[in-house]
Amino acid sequence: MTKKFKGSLAHILLMIYLLVILYPFLFVLFSSVKTDNLAIAKNPFGFPQEFQWSNYVEAWVNAKISTYFLNSLYIAVIAAVATIIMASMASFAMTRMRFTKVSPVLYQIIILGILIPGNALLLPVYNLMRTTHLLDTHWALLIPYAANSIPFSVVILTAFMKSLPSEIEEAAVVDGLRLSGIFTRIVMPLTVPALVTVFIVNFLGNWNEFLLANYFLSEDSLKTLPVGMVGFRDAFNINYAQMSAGIVYSVVPVMVIYAILQEKIIEGLTAGGVKG
Repeated sequence: MTKKFKGSLAHILLMIYLLVILYPFLFVLFSSVKTDNLAIAKNPFGFPQEFQWSNYVEAWVNAKISTYFLNSLYIAVIAAVATIIMASMASFAMTRMRFTKVSPVLYQIIILGILIPGNALLLPVYNLMRTTHLLDTHWALLIPYAANSIPFSVVILTAFMKSLPSEIEEAAVVDGLRLSGIFTRIVMPLTVPALVTVFIVNFLGNWNEFLLANYFLSEDSLKTLPVGMVGFRDAFNINYAQMSAGIVYSVVPVMVIYAILQEKIIEGLTAGGVKG
């Protein structure tokens, strides 16, 4: 009976926590389809009496949400894919190839990247981008995004690859596969759960990143969604309905991706612990 009570109490507390987290988002969601500021002021958290879907159209067109959205989408995807390619090759070299002395040292050096706060590297990265004339281009975001995600990605992929049985590679060698074939045709397909986890986590981080995008990009047509939303807020701060619609554009894609693929994230994060 005590165990059931503790389990029920934990679920109740989690439900309360979920409501607290979702309540502000419901306010934004309801406000985005209300007619004007007066309707929001009269019933801030209430269900809208009349749905004004044109707020989304006007926000998409007037505030250039479409441009910012597409910029964020392709930058986040390309940087996440680049991270997966580099991190998977590094993890394969450190776990499946016989570099017994170099691999532990290299792994520890990569792990140090997790301990360094990203904000502490803002000035050096800015100077590097300015020296290489990459400021005000999307390369100024793609390179740092991909590089900053490598340490975390290597940790996840290394743990997963270590759990793969070596007999699979031995059988592949007997069948005549070379090292590149073992990597692309054997190890990578087996590592898909961890790859999905790494991609999703890095994509979400790239999508929500604000600091580098705010300082490295000044051209309006190059800005990402978080930075564009700040300008949208300044321009449309008197129209809370359209401002709420813009916020929904920036939040919903992330929520949908995480809701659909959350099981893959958990599977990839825990798979490496199967074999100690």
